[in-house]
Amino acid sequence: MRFLLPFLLAATSAVAQLGPDYERPETVTPPNYKGSVKWREARPLDTLPKGAWWRVFGDARLNALMELATANNQTLKASIARFDQARAGTGLARAAFFPTADINSAFTTQRTSPNMPSAFPLNGLHYVGPSYTVPLDFSWELDLWGKIRRQNESARADAAAAANLMQNVLLGVHGDVATNYFRIRALDGELATVRAAVGWRRQALDIARARVKAGAGSELEQAQAETEVATAEAEVSALQNQRDQLENAIALLTGANPAAFKLGSNASLLSSPPAIPTGVPTDLLERRPDVAAAERTLASTTAQIGVVKANFFPSIRLTGRAGYLSGDVEKLFEMGSMNWNIGPSISVPLFAGGKNRAYMERARAAHDEALANYRQAILASFNDVENALAAMRNLTTQTEAQHRARASAQEAAKIAHARYEAGTSPYLNVIEANRSLLLTERACATLAGQRLIASVSLIKALGGGWDQSLPVTVPASAPDPEARSVTTEKKGFFTKVKGWFKKD
Repeated sequence: MRFLLPFLLAATSAVAQLGPDYERPETVTPPNYKGSVKWREARPLDTLPKGAWWRVFGDARLNALMELATANNQTLKASIARFDQARAGTGLARAAFFPTADINSAFTTQRTSPNMPSAFPLNGLHYVGPSYTVPLDFSWELDLWGKIRRQNESARADAAAAANLMQNVLLGVHGDVATNYFRIRALDGELATVRAAVGWRRQALDIARARVKAGAGSELEQAQAETEVATAEAEVSALQNQRDQLENAIALLTGANPAAFKLGSNASLLSSPPAIPTGVPTDLLERRPDVAAAERTLASTTAQIGVVKANFFPSIRLTGRAGYLSGDVEKLFEMGSMNWNIGPSISVPLFAGGKNRAYMERARAAHDEALANYRQAILASFNDVENALAAMRNLTTQTEAQHRARASAQEAAKIAHARYEAGTSPYLNVIEANRSLLLTERACATLAGQRLIASVSLIKALGGGWDQSLPVTVPASAPDPEARSVTTEKKGFFTKVKGWFKKD
């Protein structure tokens, strides 16, 4: 027996693992983007730095909102808790490598049968009395086929996927904050334009009323001017409603109570979108956390095939018990009360009604599903980048044309107003010219916000910003197996989490 344990340990380390070893699959990727940006085979690099990408917009208020969202967003905190659960799962899987031992003390009163041989030494009488026992139960499953190793491999991959999904939530929260913020800024520009229109339309209404009193105007012109004032006032209310809803959405994203949250109006001109350095899609798309999560999920399902395959082979468990047993509590811990037994138990699968084969089919189907999801995630990432690049390119052209239209509308409004005052043109021409001017000014404000939102969409599609030197402020509750730090270094968000996986 004393040579049994070393032999089993040697056998455990010598036998190869069952199931396929994970290799990153080939993916269907185009050679380049439509914008002639070179590309290479996709390989997730989620550990690359992402940086505080929102700082490229140079907006202090946006920076403050991002800090609040990072620290207080409840969806992000829930994703951190999910990662903690997955990380604990790796500890559970690792524990299977080690034996288990339990002490179960017991006191019982027993009566032995007089017909059993063990009772005859008591002069033919059966034994009735108490029994005291303090046993140590021991159990250890030997990993002959690599089942436990595959379970650990799968658990680590699941935890890595959870960490990537957590980063994906963080990226989504930051993207939503930036998108809603720029929508509000664009609405502030529209509101300023429409409120100004209400002002000069009221002045036009006063002029129309004065002309009617003086007999130089008609009541039709006065009614038209009143309609224009009321229409502009209604547009102000509609725009304000949109702004209030977006403000409440930002409050929710930053973990604030919407009733107490207020984002001040800012009607200043929006800045131009940040310039995109050459080669950004090539270098940064591979950092997308959702692609990395899909790849880690694929690795987990690959390992599960080995776990299920081990069910077709015998399993060996080393069990034993040692402790004290006595009918007299005073003699319980004497040497004569000791008892023990130890030995291996072997379980050989003979018939399970097709259960193991069904488990294998399910594991392989799960692997195929994860493979398809991984490839789809890569294709979706290209789609997102293409859409964002197209939006930025087309919005730039649209903005240039809209600025020309605004300049022409301003000139047309001046001419119509001068002709009306000179009595050579009806007031209807003034109304139409002013409407066109208002529409073009509102369109310019909207396009300015859309261009910035397209930049945010591109950053999300790339998995983060291109300025990798900007530090990221991390919530105090961020999962760090070694320590809870306030900020990360240049290596990016939750770097220590990824390092923890590498240790194993």
